[in-house]
Amino acid sequence: MSAPESPDRGTTTIVWFRDDLRVTDHPALQAACRRGAVVALYVLDEVSEGVRPLGAAARWWLHGSLTALGTSLAELGIPLVLRRGPAGPVLGEVLERTGAGGVTWNRRYGGPERAVDAAVKQDCARRGVAAHSFHANLLHEPWTLRTGTGGPYKVYTPFWKALRTLEIRQPLPAPTPGHGAGPVPAAAAGGEDLRDWDLLPDPEHAEGLAAAWTPGEAAAWQRLDDFLDGVAGYAEGHDRPDRDGTSRLSPHLRWGEISPFAVWDAAVRHRAQHGSTPGLEKFLAELGWREFDWHLLHAHPDLHERHLRPRFDAFPWRGPQEAAGDLRAWQDGRTGLPLVDAGMRQMASTGWMHNRVRMVTASLLVKNLLVDWRAGEQWFWDRLVDADPASGPANWQWVAGSGADASPFFRIFNPLTQGRRFDPEARYVRRWVPELAGEHGVDPHEPGLLGPSVGYPEPIVDLRASRQRALDAYAATA
Repeated sequence: MSAPESPDRGTTTIVWFRDDLRVTDHPALQAACRRGAVVALYVLDEVSEGVRPLGAAARWWLHGSLTALGTSLAELGIPLVLRRGPAGPVLGEVLERTGAGGVTWNRRYGGPERAVDAAVKQDCARRGVAAHSFHANLLHEPWTLRTGTGGPYKVYTPFWKALRTLEIRQPLPAPTPGHGAGPVPAAAAGGEDLRDWDLLPDPEHAEGLAAAWTPGEAAAWQRLDDFLDGVAGYAEGHDRPDRDGTSRLSPHLRWGEISPFAVWDAAVRHRAQHGSTPGLEKFLAELGWREFDWHLLHAHPDLHERHLRPRFDAFPWRGPQEAAGDLRAWQDGRTGLPLVDAGMRQMASTGWMHNRVRMVTASLLVKNLLVDWRAGEQWFWDRLVDADPASGPANWQWVAGSGADASPFFRIFNPLTQGRRFDPEARYVRRWVPELAGEHGVDPHEPGLLGPSVGYPEPIVDLRASRQRALDAYAATA
């Protein structure tokens, strides 16, 4: 297909959006607007080699986020073009259809995604199209933060200390309305209708997600502002699932509706105005952990498939048939262990789970039930709105003991003691396990005391015996 005579190939730029669905602090968008007319492009690519298809909850979020992005870009006078298919060929076709002379994007760090980006850059060079990528989605790119021997960090604490010594740039403002406007209509690029992508789940599931979340850049900024108002209590409150003590920024960061630079800058400005608190410093360290996970993924592109510690290649996980019943009970939130079931049901309803409870549910699956952590990671990938290519597998490997800077295998979370410690009045459990909501005469963290009349199952596993079984299995692989 030949390029049209208009617009001028020398000034129109395609801004290729990916996991950066925002207009503020978007270097690729800023650069394109300085150059001339802009066409914003999002490609739903789930077919390029190695690219992992999105889970159901993430697809719901993407629908809402693209809707919000389209509105924000329209206010700038920039059309948002939606296309499906392998990103390289689709982008090449859009270049032909629009006659654009440039492409910009913000860099990605997963292995398959980097391969796609490199191929696009080569194709642009062949076409005589200027292609420029930018640093936008991590505070520091993986190749800029190395150990003294030149390799990637494997332990968080020295990584965090090194990161804190480096300068972190200021976030960029959104482009001025009209600066990227041009004569290229979305139809010229062969845009598709978002409704035709079938990203939304069944109405009942969508209702629960919509009740808990508002995707989009504006909602991300509002959530950040609300969180910083109470950040002083974060150090203690972030471990309490019965409180609204976490930032709940994870899906907004995962989809790039707000940049880590913007979050870091807002936190630092808050500290300058109100003083340092343990809560604020803990929050900054959590941003550092997110960075660490992405640096791990850059060094190990198969992080969701392969143990970082080879010792676990020989670990005697239970086979799929043997463990099928226990896995299903865990997935359904019917293990008979209240804190675990509350977390799994919270995720089923809202697409999110409190981080402390994520650790407890993962520990039960991997250690007490001896189910391969990859089965749990895949379930979370499908069910979480913040399902993240780096943080998900890195944190599952942390719990399993097979990852970098991992929790020792013998650290096995007891869901009963964890519940009593972090949900002492059982408010979280009673909210998400309605069978226990009216049972105030007994400790709802103690399974097996209520009897079958309330409709709650007996525990599927003996915690003490299964803990010893896990330790024995680990010792046998030494």
